Parts: sequence; C-alpha cells; structure tokens
Amino acid sequence: MTRREIDSPYAWFRLAVSVLLSAIGGVGMWSVVVALPAVQAEFGAERGAASLPFTLTMIGFGVGGVLMGRLADRKGIILPVLIGAASLGAGFVLASLSTGLVSFAGAYLLIGTFGTAATFVPLMADISFWFEKRRGIAVALCASGNYLSGAVWPTLIESMIRAHGWRTAHLVVGVFCLVVMPPLAMLLRSRPPVRAAGTHAPAAFRRKIELSPRALQTLLAVAGLACCVAMSMPQVHIVAYCGDLGYGPARGAQMLSLMLGFGIVSRIGSGFLADRLGGLATLLIGSAAQMVALTLYLMMDGLTSLYVISALFGLFQGGLVPSYAIIVRESFPAREAGGRVGVILMMTLMGMALGGWMSGVIYDMTGSYRAAFANGVAWNGLNLLIAVFLFFRSPLTAPRSATAPHAGSAAG
Repeated sequence: MTRREIDSPYAWFRLAVSVLLSAIGGVGMWSVVVALPAVQAEFGAERGAASLPFTLTMIGFGVGGVLMGRLADRKGIILPVLIGAASLGAGFVLASLSTGLVSFAGAYLLIGTFGTAATFVPLMADISFWFEKRRGIAVALCASGNYLSGAVWPTLIESMIRAHGWRTAHLVVGVFCLVVMPPLAMLLRSRPPVRAAGTHAPAAFRRKIELSPRALQTLLAVAGLACCVAMSMPQVHIVAYCGDLGYGPARGAQMLSLMLGFGIVSRIGSGFLADRLGGLATLLIGSAAQMVALTLYLMMDGLTSLYVISALFGLFQGGLVPSYAIIVRESFPAREAGGRVGVILMMTLMGMALGGWMSGVIYDMTGSYRAAFANGVAWNGLNLLIAVFLFFRSPLTAPRSATAPHAGSAAG
C-alpha cells in the first residue's frame, strides 16, 4: 500500500472504503420504508403505528451519531464501525424474528442508534483528517454514501421481499452486514498522520469566525435544524402533492428519485466549491439556492415545471449537510470533530422529522400544500440569516501553515 499521508493515494483508497461502508450501513434508513406495507399487513397495524419503526430509526440515527462520533474522537474509527456492523447484523436478525410491531420497532431502534449512525458521522469526521487540499470533495463524497445507499438498497430489498418475504430479506441483510463490514473496517485501521488542532482552509479564503465555541456550535445546530425543516417539505410530501394535483403518486415518486439523484451531484459539486471558498461560503450559497427552489414550488405547479424544480431542488440542497462538517473542521480542534459534527447532524435529522410532520399538520389545517411550502421558505430564511451572520463575523485572515490553529476563539 502507498504511504499513509494526507492527500496521498492511500487517502483516496480510504475514501472509497468509507463510501462503501456508508452505502452498506445506510440500509437501515431504507429497508424499514420498503418493508412497511408487508409488516403492516402481517401485524394488522394501522399506518400511523406501522410508521413507528421509521421514527425510531431516525431518532436513533440522530442520537447515535453523537455517541458514535464521540467514540471515534476517543478510540478512532475502527471501534465505531465494528459496533455498527454488529448492531446492523443483530438488529436485522432480531427484526426477522420479531413477533409483533413493538419488537420490530425495537430492532430498528438498535439498527438506527448503533448501526446506521456508526457509518455516517464517524466516517465523515475521519475522512476529513486525511485531506487538506481536497477536504471539501472528500467529505462530500463520503456523505454521498448515504444517498448511494438509497439508490441501491430499496430495489434489492423490494425484490427479496417479493420473492421470499420480509423476514428472509431482513435475515439476509443482517448476515451480509456481519460478513462484509468487519473486513472493510479493518482496511481503515491506520491512524491519520497529522491530528492538528486546527485545519487548512483554502489560503485565499481562510476565515476566522469570531464567536465562542458554544455560540458557534449553537448557531450551527439551529441552522442545521432550520435548513432540514425546509428541505423535508419536498422530500417527504412531493408524492402526496402530485397526487393532490391529479398527476398521480407515480409522477411524484419519479420526482423524488430525480431529486435524490441530483442530490448526489450537488454533494460532489459542493465539495469542489468548499475546496475553493471554504465551508461557510458553501453553506451560504447552498442556503440561498435552496430558498430559490422552494419559492419556485410556490409559484409553479405544472407537471413539467415540477420536474424541473425538483431537479433544481436536489441540485441545490445536497451540499448543505456536508458543509456543516467542513465548517466544524475549519473552526474546531480536530479531537472534537466527531462529537461536534454528530450534534449538528443530529439536529438536521430532527429537522427532517419535524418538518415532515409540520408540513402534514399545516396541510390538514389548510387543505393545501401552499402554506406548507411557505413555511419551508420561512425556515430556510432562518438558516440563511444565520449563514449571513456567520459570514460577516468571519473576516478573511492571512494564510497560515497547515498545522497552525485556524479557528479563533473556537479553539479554546
């Protein structure tokens, strides 16, 4: 293997392994959605009750991201990923043996908290240590593993359920995770050659955010919540929205796939942008662009226009979440990266959950999604205001060496 150095060929190899692990571990987010109708039918549950496993998975994903991120800060990446593999394997096997909805939901709480969560935040934080010149694109590619998972697993699981039933499908996935993930994890056992207190942002665009660590963490967490409340409106309700407009749910599903596909493009593109402008400027641009797309949803509802707007929305929103991880690496000591990224990404997941529920409540109250889109624009406005505030609290600083602490008071 090549030398274990920052920006080396080994770093790119490590990134490829991390993306693969993230794509495998992300199965927990998608399997529960695909299995929902079959599980509901077997247990005779109402649709609301049958949605409980997904809710617990997302809550576990958010909380587990913090726990696994902090564990990675202390012990390195191997232990969290091995815990993730064991939890995914055990969770899917337990789900296949569940005797009722409660035990099925409990299995998915394990899957989300210690399984899927271990293959997202810790891997993003870890890969950021291995890149300087291309840190933005590296973090963005690692974050794309989650979207890649959504592109592959649903079709595979649906085919297995149709052919062999949902219990067998869960058993097969559990065994697959137990067999495949540990050897992949061992490929990541090398420690980063440098664990600097600060980071290396693009020299021409180095910024020092003049806030205390607590204030900066709080503002980033609120920004993450707000951007994902706004983001959830099209992602959660586009299928139902198309049904209400008379286009049919199939059209909405196509728009959702288009949105997620362009989301991958967005994440990669935002990585290139972050390498040139820094994480904060990338967040500001992405927030403004997402707000434009949400406003277009308010203005147009023709079939062709909805396809175009959905593609634009995916293209604009996909880079927002990786931007937070990059800002953390630019603004806080490296030893805190996993925990701090975990807290912020937990808030983004809470935003998705809150926004999806809130949009449904607004629709029930008004009988239209128009007010729900307007609510999304308002939350996006809050995110944009925070991004603007942080941008103007971060004047350009003179270039420093790669190992010099970069963040101002955030390094305290």
